[in-house]
Amino acid sequence: MPSYSRHDLADLSAFAAICRRGSFRLAAIELGVSTSALSHALRNLEDRLGVKLLNRTTRSVAPTEAGSRLAAQLDQSFGEIGAALSELDRYRSGPLGGLRINVPRDASRLLLSPVLARYLDDYPGVKIEVVVDNNMVDIVKAGFDAGIRFGDTVPQDMVCTPLTPPLRWVVVGAPAYLGRHGTPRTPEDLLRHACIRLRLGDQTMYRWELGQPPRAHAIDVPGALIVNETDMALDAALDGIGLAYCLERCAEPHLRAGRLRRVLDEWSPAGAPLVMYYPSRRQLAPALSRLIEAIRGANGLPGAIDG
Repeated sequence: MPSYSRHDLADLSAFAAICRRGSFRLAAIELGVSTSALSHALRNLEDRLGVKLLNRTTRSVAPTEAGSRLAAQLDQSFGEIGAALSELDRYRSGPLGGLRINVPRDASRLLLSPVLARYLDDYPGVKIEVVVDNNMVDIVKAGFDAGIRFGDTVPQDMVCTPLTPPLRWVVVGAPAYLGRHGTPRTPEDLLRHACIRLRLGDQTMYRWELGQPPRAHAIDVPGALIVNETDMALDAALDGIGLAYCLERCAEPHLRAGRLRRVLDEWSPAGAPLVMYYPSRRQLAPALSRLIEAIRGANGLPGAIDG
């Protein structure tokens, strides 16, 4: 396949305009250049191609046989390019196309599930793929448009938009467990309790974070059970296996029903919000910006986002 440069493309576009208009003067007006500049461009194009494309006199201009064949092919090709560019208007005018998002399990249940039905009903031109993964991934390398994580874990070269206010973390236990083992009063008391330990996506063991500076504690709690997601930790707490540490919003239904109780409530910290993160603020896809707005609105934040 012969190589060509951006100069070739510009000169080919100029050649097509001359053939379409049948005049250097009219083509120059269409392209916003001088007649002499247009004539110079055509001479350079013919020199580079080694083929005469136009027969011209002081009164008329007409393509040669080679020029006529090239002009016909260019009309078709430039027409296809124009149609492809016009197709982009559909993406600019509203949410459309595919959206691929990587989210941890808690975010999928707390943030996405409550809004997806309404969102897909409002924007039928959007298709969403949600990959639930508690591991931190390189969303660009893995082919995702965006991800959701806690704001203090996102790489600094990413753009972040908060989806929630700061989130509260709590220690919870079943009434039966607390009746047998007593209620911890200080963070240090946890060292004498059965705790449901949590392994993070990077395979490290999570240290329970309690309190706020300057009284903050990070405790490597004891316990016979290790899990890597919140639902199983809550199920274990409900079964009386031990105390669990989780987002208050995840435990809320059980707390309201009395199946679980908060302990060390005064030590419950407010942590980073969940955020949507993506590589660039420039030309954010409408499908993603509308999803962000829907989630923010459902979580008590102003729907509109900057950029």
